[in-house]
Amino acid sequence: MIGTRGVPARYGGFETAVEEIGLRLVKAGHEVRVYCRGDDDSAEYLGMHRVRLPAMKHPVTETLSHTALSVAHLLRHRTDVALVFNAANAPLLPVIRAARIPVAVHVDGLEWKRAKWGPNGRRYYLANEQLSVALADELIADAVGIQDYYHERYRAQSMFIPYGAPIQEHCDFARLRELELDARGYHLVVARLEPENHVDVIIEGYLQSKATKPLVVVGSVPYPSDHQRHIQELAATDARVRLIGGVWDQNLLDALYAGAASYLHGHSVGGTNPSLLRAMGAGANVIAWDVNFNREVLGAYGSFFARPQQLAECIEATEADLPAAEANGVGARERAAEAYRWEDVALEYEQLCVDLLNRTRSRRTRTRI
Repeated sequence: MIGTRGVPARYGGFETAVEEIGLRLVKAGHEVRVYCRGDDDSAEYLGMHRVRLPAMKHPVTETLSHTALSVAHLLRHRTDVALVFNAANAPLLPVIRAARIPVAVHVDGLEWKRAKWGPNGRRYYLANEQLSVALADELIADAVGIQDYYHERYRAQSMFIPYGAPIQEHCDFARLRELELDARGYHLVVARLEPENHVDVIIEGYLQSKATKPLVVVGSVPYPSDHQRHIQELAATDARVRLIGGVWDQNLLDALYAGAASYLHGHSVGGTNPSLLRAMGAGANVIAWDVNFNREVLGAYGSFFARPQQLAECIEATEADLPAAEANGVGARERAAEAYRWEDVALEYEQLCVDLLNRTRSRRTRTRI
């Protein structure tokens, strides 16, 4: 598994997927190697082999520089199949193909739409989408909306494999006291502080509301930015808004999801978002950015907003009828438990790898579909 920050999962959706899929493939008897970056130099995690390699510490070059070193290692230590995460790594696909290693690319969301990229960055990501379509033996889309996008834009077939949702049946709400919070006593955001996650719009909507419960924002960004400073300035205008940074204690994070009066989800350019699934699995009442990916995942169990005033109305409606909000969260958890199971996801990845190894699934067969 190539192209992520690796395991343990401490960053985003790709890392969560690698951890959840990888540990299940190990349990099924497979050898799994995960290329990692960061300070952790342990050789193994949950049965997965970790290969830690450096990366250039720059927001533009970090991912590709690390993937280049990972591919160089892969050529010296061959595997049956390579799973590449993020279409941004597509420039390395010719090297993997030249080594005759079957390769699938998890294309992620619409990276070129992220506000942090200028015109050149957007052109680069669009070019990498085209490279992925042309060179990967299989494309993996984690949402039907992403699958539709690749079909409509490139006439390319892809394999739909969503993420899974961790389902919380019980929760230790006592952990909330560490943050001086009570169950159903706050609204929650969990997101990297990047423009396309709309944390600023969420804060603006909250500030326009008559909410009596505080807004708790969990999240950070790996590189300081003007957008992060803007969020900090907005939050500083109202004592009801609490920016608490990243939370890496999973039990505490689970309690935060499960105990929220509402979970406010502003992600707009990804596919099936793991944070959204975690909130659903915790039984949270979700108010989400109005985009097809979020509607696809939530089905009938979400409220949606695209402007601050819409969010303010949703927040006020939640506080006015907490039992209805809790019932909505129960429905979301039932939907997550039925439609987004990591066990099913891992089985699909396992079958994909078997098909790639046996050459019954390849770039040629994909283009014939």
